[in-house]
Amino acid sequence: MQDSRARAFLHTLGPATAASLDRLVTRLTAGLTAGDLRDLARGDPPRRPNPRLRVHDESFWLHIKPPTYHEAATRFTHTFRLGLLSTYLFLVELVTGALLMIFYAPTPERAYGDMLHIASRVPFGQLVRDLHRLAAEAMVIAVALHMLRTFLTGSYKRPRQFTWVTGVVLLLATLLLSFSGYLLPYDQLAYWAVTIGSSMADQIPPAALGNTIKLLLLGAPGVGPATLLRFYLLHVLFLPLLVIFGFFIHYYKVVHFGISLPAAEEEIGQDSARRIPAHRRRPYLPDLLTGEAAWAVVVALALLALIAFDLYPGAPLEHHANPLTTPTHTQAPWYFLWVQGLLKLGDATLMGVLVPAALFLALFLLPYVDRNPSRRAADRRTAIYLTWLLLAGLVVLTWMGTPRYGVQLTPAEEVAQQVLPAEGTGLLAALPWQAVQPGDWDTRTLTLNTASPGLRQTLAQIEQAIGQQHARDRAAGGPGLPAGYAKLAIEQWQPGLRRVTLRLFWQDDAGRWQSLERVGFVAEATAGGG
Repeated sequence: MQDSRARAFLHTLGPATAASLDRLVTRLTAGLTAGDLRDLARGDPPRRPNPRLRVHDESFWLHIKPPTYHEAATRFTHTFRLGLLSTYLFLVELVTGALLMIFYAPTPERAYGDMLHIASRVPFGQLVRDLHRLAAEAMVIAVALHMLRTFLTGSYKRPRQFTWVTGVVLLLATLLLSFSGYLLPYDQLAYWAVTIGSSMADQIPPAALGNTIKLLLLGAPGVGPATLLRFYLLHVLFLPLLVIFGFFIHYYKVVHFGISLPAAEEEIGQDSARRIPAHRRRPYLPDLLTGEAAWAVVVALALLALIAFDLYPGAPLEHHANPLTTPTHTQAPWYFLWVQGLLKLGDATLMGVLVPAALFLALFLLPYVDRNPSRRAADRRTAIYLTWLLLAGLVVLTWMGTPRYGVQLTPAEEVAQQVLPAEGTGLLAALPWQAVQPGDWDTRTLTLNTASPGLRQTLAQIEQAIGQQHARDRAAGGPGLPAGYAKLAIEQWQPGLRRVTLRLFWQDDAGRWQSLERVGFVAEATAGGG
């Protein structure tokens, strides 16, 4: 009846036209007529025999999808769609990356300027770059959470051991994919982060092997033009191909064995994911397809909202890469900070190479050394507790990898770093342009000067930072910053550019006045953290 109504509508266009359109729709959908598509859109039951099952055999896109799934495996709280989320974010990376490639050349002479061009002159260029960076970091998180979910539900156990191994390969490829893209802006942040990361190759024993790996990776003893080209090719060609190849192997194994059911649904040691009772089958069309489409829309809106409402800081771009100047508090990308934290604990070879290698080797071997047949949490308490302990350790090591732990400048330098950092946004650069008011300002006369409210607040923050660094250094046995105060001299240097001179003053143990001076610039285009 429904199919006949659709045909009747098409026949209003003329019998020949209607028949041609219906044949075209049927060919494009590998067997679904216009009436079938209408039924799908309305949620009506299919006609018999069910053409929605046939498309899984004949459609180019749907043949990789099972026609039906076990109802228990499709619950959102069982998988949280993390595998789908990882795949979707990778597709976002492919699309945004292809758009950025149009305006980018991987040479030191062009790379940084191309980034400025993308951010300032290409329509929606900064939005695309922010999306690319945000999706890359979200993909790292999604893949890691997907593996954690797989472990906690015991879904790596027999017969899915190799599926887990391909997942570990995809995790490593995702980390390398994100890291290889870190260098492409060729700014100070990128240059020194990659310098830190590649220096780990020097610690690989024996030394000759480590030097060879580093030379192959960088193309030179240090980061330079050859490194930029190598990282570009890795980022846009070899690693994406590895991810695509690994994904299809991984997904083939997932389809072959089926998505593992919740442990409570099966007997211990049994796997019944592919034996689906008729009353518990859920068709992919339209039930799961609409769910996946809705999930993709939610993720897309979330990514755009994080950027539009400034909840995500965006892809940074600092000064042009300079091998002669090392920025203060240089650190690796956040997902490798735990390695940087390990380095602060001892020998670089042991902590920076052997321990991380052992951790990933343990991930590869996990399904083959875990002989416990049960997937139920009550039977795997020791393994789960050890996992939470390991994750807590990674969080602590990540914190230790930041400059807040084990890296301390002099108290005056720490205050200057907060106010006028060589890279990144300091207290002054975070102010709106109108608040960076030219003049001479002193933290000792907060209530007497005529500074703008925003600048007065910043002067108060500088005074507070001086007090905090003084107390912290004194607690550590240092001299601190006795009687410390600061002066700011703000000058109109050029149209849209103001020169800021920060002078810090304090007394030493003998009562002599000491000082530190730092000069920086605040641009109208980037004021307010823009």
